[in-house]
Amino acid sequence: MTLENPAVPYGDAFLRASAPDGRLPDAGMPASEALRLIESEMVLDGIPERNLATFVTTWMEPEAVQVVTDNLARNYIDHAEYPQTAEIEQRCVRMLGDLFHAPGPTTGTRTQGSSEAIMLGALSLKWQWRRRREAAGQAADRPNLVFGADVHVVWEKFCRYFDVEPRIIPLRPDKLTIGPEDVEPHVDEHTIGVAAVLGTTFTGHADDIAGIDALLGRLRAERGLEVPMHVDAASGGFVWPFLHPDTPWDFRLASVRSINVSGHKYGLVYPGLGWLVFRTPEDLPDDLVFYENYLGKRDATFTLNFSTGASMVLAQYYTFVRYGHEGYRGVMEVLQANARRLAERIVATGHFELVGDPGAEQLPLVAFRLKEADRAYDEFDVASQLAAERGWMVPAYTLPPNADHTTIMRVLVKRSLGHSLAETLAADIAQACATLDVKGGLHELDRRRVKTGTGY
Repeated sequence: MTLENPAVPYGDAFLRASAPDGRLPDAGMPASEALRLIESEMVLDGIPERNLATFVTTWMEPEAVQVVTDNLARNYIDHAEYPQTAEIEQRCVRMLGDLFHAPGPTTGTRTQGSSEAIMLGALSLKWQWRRRREAAGQAADRPNLVFGADVHVVWEKFCRYFDVEPRIIPLRPDKLTIGPEDVEPHVDEHTIGVAAVLGTTFTGHADDIAGIDALLGRLRAERGLEVPMHVDAASGGFVWPFLHPDTPWDFRLASVRSINVSGHKYGLVYPGLGWLVFRTPEDLPDDLVFYENYLGKRDATFTLNFSTGASMVLAQYYTFVRYGHEGYRGVMEVLQANARRLAERIVATGHFELVGDPGAEQLPLVAFRLKEADRAYDEFDVASQLAAERGWMVPAYTLPPNADHTTIMRVLVKRSLGHSLAETLAADIAQACATLDVKGGLHELDRRRVKTGTGY
């Protein structure tokens, strides 16, 4: 039986045709059909609550969601029209400056994730280095930036985009962070700064930031080298102040001049929101600030982007006033406890060993790898089996040079992975290995290297 009038089907029009692609459709469709079309496409994506690969927040309170939805039409950059949004942004900057022990008044900005924050922070390092060189009558060409291979790829992007030599310190299988002994051979008068990581994306541990600060202080005293440090605290900036408050990594260290942190990671806000905070206003070069007369108000802007939504800035302020210091500490303690329990359960399967020092300070995550054994499968197979059987998104990936022959798995413990689900995940990992023991691997063991997403 065919429909006499195909224009009035017994169902949605999108069910009878491919999704529009390549050109705008000649005619639109009812709002309900457009909604159903997009909903049907999204079922192919993973479930965010089972996404244990990326650091970004996958759950917020209903009241926070209301803050987001109520302000979707508000453009953050329009300070003349939305002056209170601008004020709330600066409240957040001041709160972060205090959390990171800024010695006095500070300055900073919200950004589109930590990628933009890192670009801006690194630009300030380059501009300040050039100013010092020119003031001393020295050539300001051939700048370099020192960082470890444990950084996010955005640091390499900065160097390529802004013509800075990257001096990348390789990792080792037995050393997956960097310290002063690694940094010193790479620093010279052309070094614009050193980037250190608080909570690496690979194992969740921190570089020896205090040790690097001591080295830079010694080089300043002995050789007259003025080399500042930027701390990439994208993941750790909302963890260390609450779980490890006595560990100096921030503006308590004299060499630390700027810090970035991702509000959309352990800051408990949906993507994408980053923050850049300077030690003092003088650490932001004046010629990186643009003053523009827009919509009747003269504003100062220090961002690579212009128009962007205000929702996540307001959501960040919501989390600050909602949780406070005590609430953030409570959340992080729960995540840490669940991560430790999950690590115990994974090791107890007998198949895996933890990567990195389990007793060291780290993010609430579990990095692990298969024990050496005569197996017909590897970590990539375990990850695929978990996805196929239960829909868990647990990444497997190789480490950077010179540890790139090591493959690990990693579970991010967020608020969406409570105690019960963590127990279930551990059991599912054990079951995945039991299944692979019987049927063998899903792929060839010699496969391409992959990198996991990190949500910058």
